[in-house]
Amino acid sequence: MKLKILIIILSFSSFISAQDSLEVISLSEYLGYVKTFHPIVKQANLIINESEAKLLKARGAFDPKLEVDYDRKKFKSTEYYDKLNAAFKIPTWYGVELKGNFEENDGLFLNPEGNLPEDGLYSVGVSVSVARGLLINKRMAMLKQSKMFVKQAKVDRQLLVNNILYEATLTYFKWLRTYNEKRVYEDFLVNAKMRFDGIKRSYNAGEMSAIDTVEARIALNDRKLNLEKSRIKFVKSSLELSNYLWLNENTPIEIKDNVIPDLNTFQSVDVTLNTSELDIESLDITNHPKLQSLDYKLQSLNIEKRLKLNNLLPKIDLQYNFLSETPDISRSFSTAAYKSGLNISFPLFLRKERGDLRLAKLKMQDTKFEIQSTEVTLKNKIDAINQELESFVSQNEFTRVIVDDYGTMLKAEERKFFLGESSLFLVNSRESKLIDAKLKAIELENNFFNTKAGLFNVLAISDVDIN
Repeated sequence: MKLKILIIILSFSSFISAQDSLEVISLSEYLGYVKTFHPIVKQANLIINESEAKLLKARGAFDPKLEVDYDRKKFKSTEYYDKLNAAFKIPTWYGVELKGNFEENDGLFLNPEGNLPEDGLYSVGVSVSVARGLLINKRMAMLKQSKMFVKQAKVDRQLLVNNILYEATLTYFKWLRTYNEKRVYEDFLVNAKMRFDGIKRSYNAGEMSAIDTVEARIALNDRKLNLEKSRIKFVKSSLELSNYLWLNENTPIEIKDNVIPDLNTFQSVDVTLNTSELDIESLDITNHPKLQSLDYKLQSLNIEKRLKLNNLLPKIDLQYNFLSETPDISRSFSTAAYKSGLNISFPLFLRKERGDLRLAKLKMQDTKFEIQSTEVTLKNKIDAINQELESFVSQNEFTRVIVDDYGTMLKAEERKFFLGESSLFLVNSRESKLIDAKLKAIELENNFFNTKAGLFNVLAISDVDIN
């Protein structure tokens, strides 16, 4: 597929044959290149990378920590104090922290409580939050939320990729529409040219009046004018299509003049957009990426609410450390030598904590309303698109019959004209009606394609069939 695309659209290739050799790029080939190389698709991958970086950062709160505090004072040849305090801490999942410590103090002006054995003092112990922070604390909440963010980022990426594929698909359908319109005017320009040449020859032979040649020339120039307008539209749509085509992350490529869309897109659009086997009736809307993203957001807010609820408890921190001069002898650590502490704090009114909890609950309620609204909106959009697609079946049949009938009337009018039973005015009028009918058929087909793309977008499908 890559080789074929390169041959078709590589703007600087000088080996492509000229305009007489047309190359076709199908919708699946085109979307394959968009999904593989478009910068916005690449940018969508950064969402996952960012969430994984945040997860790594949150896990850092549980990293073991080494702390060294050294303080020394010397003045006029007198050593006031020389204090060393080294600690190794290991945070755990719950509000428990393991700690090993070494202290060594020396000097003439030490605080009496700082007097230690000559070789220093070792301690091992634990710090425990027995109320606030035991079952959930800020670092636990951040880690849980970061895991949710990774899951949410994956479905958000799917939504972003789907949006860029949707926009690219609409651009391809516009390109196909302008090409079909240009073909219509090209075909009828040939008819107008043949008719003008025939009438001109008849005029030279004295079989027709001069006014007939004027009317034929007006019709011819009108077809030329419409063809030029349609050609410019096709060129503009080709350039719009090129906006989505990249050879890699840094090299945009441009559609060449000899590249055309696939005229059989109608038969392959369902397969390409993965909507061919879609059963609307049994569709489980809860698996929609948008709803999944909102559900992960709700779970994250629930973690935040639990943290705010936990903050209503008093802060009670206990510390207990076993002391020893000889840490190499394990039984030297005993309850006979220890250092312990208790810290209690509790706001009397809890206004900040109660306010935070209320805000957390309001955020959750807001997200629940958003989930309900989104679910109903998605269901209605899918149902409306499905009914519109069913309507296109009838509209397409009506349009086909109209085009066939206008074609039949034009042929009959041309036959009568050459038998001398009609006028050039009526022939041109019949032809204009046929052109309008064909353009309406092309517009109807484009609306059908856009509706298919709309279904693809509403369902947030990120996988396309790539040949």
